[in-house]
Amino acid sequence: MCGIFGIIIKEKTNYPPAFIEKRLKDIALASIVRGQDSSGIIFKNTITEELKLIKGDVPVTTLFKSKEYKNSINEAIELYKNGQPFQAIGHARLVTNGSQLKEINNQPVIKDGIIGIHNGIIVNHEELWKANPDLIKEYDIDTEVLLSLIVKQTKKENLLSAITNSLDQIEGTASCAILFDYRNELALFTNNGSLYYVLEDDFLIFASEEYFLKQIFKKESKQVIIKHLKPLEIFVLNTITFKNNLTAYEENANSHKTYKIISTCLKGNFDKEIVIDPMIFINKNKEEHLYNLLENNDLVINNLKRCNRCVLPETFPFIEFDDTGECNFCKNHKNQKQIQTFDNLKKLVEPYKNKNGTPDCIIPFSGGRDSTFTLHVAKKELGLNPIAFTYDWGMVTDLARRNIARVCGKLGVENIIVSADIKWKRENIKKNIIAWLKAPELGMIPLFMAGDKYFFYYCNEVKKQTGIDLNLWGINNLENTNFKTGFAGLPPQFDKKTIYSLSRLNQLKLFGFVGKNLIKSPGYLNQSLIDSLGSFAVRYLSSKKDYFHLFDYYKWSETEIESVIKEYNWEKAIDTDSTWRIGDGTVSFYNYIYYTVAGFTENDTFRSNQIREGMITRQEALQKVQAENQVRYETLRWYIEILNLDFKEVIETINKIPKLYSEKN
Repeated sequence: MCGIFGIIIKEKTNYPPAFIEKRLKDIALASIVRGQDSSGIIFKNTITEELKLIKGDVPVTTLFKSKEYKNSINEAIELYKNGQPFQAIGHARLVTNGSQLKEINNQPVIKDGIIGIHNGIIVNHEELWKANPDLIKEYDIDTEVLLSLIVKQTKKENLLSAITNSLDQIEGTASCAILFDYRNELALFTNNGSLYYVLEDDFLIFASEEYFLKQIFKKESKQVIIKHLKPLEIFVLNTITFKNNLTAYEENANSHKTYKIISTCLKGNFDKEIVIDPMIFINKNKEEHLYNLLENNDLVINNLKRCNRCVLPETFPFIEFDDTGECNFCKNHKNQKQIQTFDNLKKLVEPYKNKNGTPDCIIPFSGGRDSTFTLHVAKKELGLNPIAFTYDWGMVTDLARRNIARVCGKLGVENIIVSADIKWKRENIKKNIIAWLKAPELGMIPLFMAGDKYFFYYCNEVKKQTGIDLNLWGINNLENTNFKTGFAGLPPQFDKKTIYSLSRLNQLKLFGFVGKNLIKSPGYLNQSLIDSLGSFAVRYLSSKKDYFHLFDYYKWSETEIESVIKEYNWEKAIDTDSTWRIGDGTVSFYNYIYYTVAGFTENDTFRSNQIREGMITRQEALQKVQAENQVRYETLRWYIEILNLDFKEVIETINKIPKLYSEKN
């Protein structure tokens, strides 16, 4: 889930040094949107038989300013001017597994004579190590096992077969470029199509996205042809002769040299190691002193007065009960009539389809169960050629990333990723939580999630960049909450068209509520303010065109969805049996607050909506919310840890907030 890029120029050609430097810099800077946790670049110098490697926990922008980079590219260009080929490949990383603070875990990776860069996640890497005990594991990152498998296979078969057989063994996504110190070749390959290149007689440039290449060539007088490497296609280029073939390779490409590795590690972007996965790195059995800080008010909460039709309690904002005990949310609920059928959707998307197999639809893909199901239906049942779009804003857990890789890899679907400046985003969340803890208001909690709303903005940007009009979302109306804005003083809108729409009056009321709290706790006036205002605009005010929701045409079924995600070996969390919102690290935090202070969470609203739709009984809903509202310690602990907040201080402050049901104690 990163950006890979590179340039190969044939020996004895006459490209100006300024051209080479600009092209490399442009494609690297374009790739930064896919990852800013770390970066790296390597130059292969055939005359000195050296590999000049520069990498570290810095973004590409910092790497390119370093003296180490400037010295290395100047040396590579001087060698090129003297008739040698120019070869450089690089990586912009979004950390998944393997600490970015350990140099060996950042890319490019050198393993047994292969220099590799990898975009994606191999989710079965541990199983592959166990299945191949003859391979030696040196690093923490999943990329290593793929390179090791390729080396192992090349001892038995040709390069193309080795790559094919290695790809067959992995589960997840892999879009890679590899150079060798013992072969004069570059190989590009992918199992989900997230790789593009431009090839001329003496020049090759490649990147993870077509748009990056379009941008750097848009001012060229000569039109270039951007080629898409399709899923399971392999491209091999002899870096000396510049001969290439997708189905064969030259046995005489071997140079049988062992290159000297000159490596430089850059430091400075992160203060400490990123805690990647709460399911691996957090163990509540070893943290009993912290786990015991959490409140459990189940006995009181279970005795709250609830609607006799749904499960909403008396603490729910703006709730009213009639003489029969039914709440106003049930009385005003209008069942979702399936006015539009799935056949209607098939007819609707037909004009958007590209008959030549090129992408024709963008699926916003968070890695959750509904977006997984939507991608599945788009590809398998609607016959579309989708691109999955993911916006990683810093609170997507590695579990969600692994599920994204599983699904995209199995479906052979390109995954366009926009990675925010995660360090900056997390700092914004931290500042807002600190401000909130000084003057807790339940209506201000959505501010913690404001950063993820740019999903809508970047989805529109990806549509523009790809030239794709159709946008199919997996938003589920059963997720309508009401209480999040209700705690901000906004009465429920029973007639709203979508779960994210607000009337103009309620928008003004929301601004007023937020303004009062900014005065009450000035800590909210921080660097995140523009980010938060922007998220409001893209969520509520931006226009939406060619924008459809699968579940307006396809009846949502939890049983069916859970059956489908099992087909992809979809991974569940270890701290809950639920499959809903398990990949969002924020959920466990705000649900702990809501449950502790108000006696319910969004699980209560979700299950209540299911009751109203006749999907489950009230008794089933009660049983589910009692289980689902239990604190998810591992993810909660991860969330507070990754924001560099003090767990004890945060939890004790939340526990002191006056309960909405305190009089019942």
